[in-house]
Amino acid sequence: MTENEISSKIIGAAINVHKQLGPGLLESSYEACLAFELEDQGLFFRRQVLLPVTYKEMKLDTGYRIDLLVEEKVIVEMKSIEEFNPIHLAQVLTYLKLSNLKLGLLLNFNVVRLTDGIKRVVNNLQVFSALFAPQR
Repeated sequence: MTENEISSKIIGAAINVHKQLGPGLLESSYEACLAFELEDQGLFFRRQVLLPVTYKEMKLDTGYRIDLLVEEKVIVEMKSIEEFNPIHLAQVLTYLKLSNLKLGLLLNFNVVRLTDGIKRVVNNLQVFSALFAPQR
């Protein structure tokens, strides 16, 4: 299964969770419910995956944790916040770089329509830097 196919299934599952629960809950509640939906779809995933930083020969456990790693290909970072900030996108990009993965999904469940709270983050694209350009 490709990253795009996996992400489509994740987004569909997240929309189902959001339709049932709506906005306003804790991130951990949405994570547990999304995990239930992914399992129901037969997708392999791991929760709260530790992500060490490797520097030369040294491995540092610095506290980075991936909320969900689906099919060992797609990172899902979940939020329940007022709005995304550039630091949230940078967080997912950092996870992608440290794990050498291509695709991450940043999901904010604290929105009226979940489609307004979905950001796809792709590793190694020049376009991504435009998201952090100063506003004029």
